Amino acid sequence: MASVAAPLYHLCLMHPMDPRGGKLGGIETHVRMILARHPEDFAILFVGVDELGDCTPGQITELTIGGRKISFLPVVHIGPDEINLAGKTLLGSTTFRFAVGALRSIFMMRRALAGKRASGDLQRFEFTILPKLLGLKSVQMVHGEGAKDQKMDSLIKRLWFVHRLNEAIALRLANHIFCVNGNIVKRMQQLYPKAARKAEVMSVSVDMQQFAPHPFQIEDGVFRVMFAGRLDTFKDPPLMFRVLTKLAERLEGRFEFHYAGTSDPHRFIEFAALEGYTIRHGFLSSDAVAALAARCHAGILTSFFEGMPCYLLETLSAGRPFVAIRLPQYDPLIVAGVSGHLIERSEPVESCETQLVDGFVALWADIAAGRIEPEKVHQLVSPYSIENQMGRLFACHRQLQGPDRLGLTAAFGDGATPGHGSAARP
Repeated sequence: MASVAAPLYHLCLMHPMDPRGGKLGGIETHVRMILARHPEDFAILFVGVDELGDCTPGQITELTIGGRKISFLPVVHIGPDEINLAGKTLLGSTTFRFAVGALRSIFMMRRALAGKRASGDLQRFEFTILPKLLGLKSVQMVHGEGAKDQKMDSLIKRLWFVHRLNEAIALRLANHIFCVNGNIVKRMQQLYPKAARKAEVMSVSVDMQQFAPHPFQIEDGVFRVMFAGRLDTFKDPPLMFRVLTKLAERLEGRFEFHYAGTSDPHRFIEFAALEGYTIRHGFLSSDAVAALAARCHAGILTSFFEGMPCYLLETLSAGRPFVAIRLPQYDPLIVAGVSGHLIERSEPVESCETQLVDGFVALWADIAAGRIEPEKVHQLVSPYSIENQMGRLFACHRQLQGPDRLGLTAAFGDGATPGHGSAARP
């Protein structure tokens, strides 16, 4: 029997989640995609969190994710009741607990990567020092573009100066930077011009085969709108719930709202009026989200700001249009007459709500008349497919590691980066 060649490259991917667990969000979807779809010439050491309570922090275990084997190094145990909650104190936050656990496990990481070509992959600014302690070059993915005066649940809102300091350090130390939308690169050009020279646009990716288009099911005359993810404050759940309640009234009750996620919507008083129309699905796997999208007719987004929501890309890939508060990165994806309607956030808020409701009513009429074609909606996300984007990420890591870079024997990063493309589209 022919022997299987050892992987030539190694990726040390660090993020405070358990790939087997129920932590939700676009970043987590992106991380799971890397774990499940990494190329055969890479081995993955995933430094994460034990959510299920069956691992020993600081010890490596082998997992199979999406048919691919990875090495899993949990550095702290954080249970399912805590993992999706925003931290209330710095010391009690998932981010801080993960960072402390990772520092305690740094020698285990060094042993696992010793003598191997390797690089680090980060989704959060707070962990930028970890690859440097391992002597690794690193790629920083920048997912968010929130500002201090915008609505947030997390500690970032109260500790904004700490966030900005972490951001400045992370962008300085990163050897290459991927930003999920062009607005982030533009901001970087203003605030961190040196960092911007090693940055380019690459959003999160979507599996277009898993999220394949399906014909609409309209026989029962019930309009089904879905939302998947956390109900963070910056997503403006009160506006979402008021709009959907008014939509249900406009449609005389022939309406359902399907929510996939673990957040408790009852913390927003606006949910009470919508509860009777709501089906809560809790945590769903990617396959289950794809099946839910196939049963629904449209998605909704009312966020004050976003990076590039995986939920948006996946729902569109399933052939389902959106009505959303406009953000610039949505423009190529939510196209009037093809994939839904974008509404400008405006005052008074009642006018904005009415425009969103009108957009949904018009969209439902277009769906019923056959004017929205799922295949055309699906094709809009093709630039964001795994095939188009994941290859770019791993090509970057190959170039960072290089033929002469052998993990811990290499010097700290020198700032060299693969080709710059500060305004490139995905």
